Amino acid sequence: MPSTPTPDLLDNAADQATDRLQALATMFDDHTQRHLFARGVDRGWHCLEIGAGNGSVAQWLGERVGSEGRVVATDLDPRHLEARTNRTFEILRHDIVRDPLPDAAFDLIHVRLVLVHLPEWEQVINKVVAALKPGGWLVDEEYDSDSMRPDPAMSEGETLRPTYDALARLMTDHGFDRRFGRRLYSRLRAAGLTDVGAEGRVEMLHRGTAGTALVRANWTQLRDQMVDRAYVTGADVERDLAALDDADFMMPSSVLWTAWGQRAGTA
Repeated sequence: MPSTPTPDLLDNAADQATDRLQALATMFDDHTQRHLFARGVDRGWHCLEIGAGNGSVAQWLGERVGSEGRVVATDLDPRHLEARTNRTFEILRHDIVRDPLPDAAFDLIHVRLVLVHLPEWEQVINKVVAALKPGGWLVDEEYDSDSMRPDPAMSEGETLRPTYDALARLMTDHGFDRRFGRRLYSRLRAAGLTDVGAEGRVEMLHRGTAGTALVRANWTQLRDQMVDRAYVTGADVERDLAALDDADFMMPSSVLWTAWGQRAGTA
């Protein structure tokens, strides 16, 4: 499955954004919650959710930390956060590259599918680590979208669609590191975090799954850009979109790497 491309390709103002963000929440929230729970998040914690999307993880964190705690949810375009009712978190319009973060302020910082988009990822990791309290945890989740390409030699239904490769080319044009998730573990260690660990998650997509809905949203939104660059024809895109509804369709997802590490010291 192609990863979510850089923000200038897929932004929250697009018609497909609601479907895309909901698909990501359906696919990954249980997985994310398990890792946040394993880091010990509990009542009274102060948490930061960077690039919070539709706020599903921030909502869960707010319920977890309770009224004694605090959750700040950031996004470049927080319209989908603002649409969430009965929210348990604060909203901050924030550019993680250019805008500051408070030093030593958070017990937990969670990021999902943000750093993979940023040429300034190293600067951002250092900024995020500095915003952790001593003993605080960073949990970052990023795609490796190059390791699990469809392969008909593995399963006959894993047809490599022209639109798949067209989107990969478009992402590369925009500076997207398609192996970023694989590199995440070593990058958190290099940032000076301790107790670093990592786990990968992959699934087989098929008709009717949230992952297939994500693929459809991405291909639909970026259709014109792929066609304009002659990476694929409009007919190819329409044919590939129709194939997502075939009973025989299957495609391995990108690998979502979850990595975590703790800032040295004690609170």
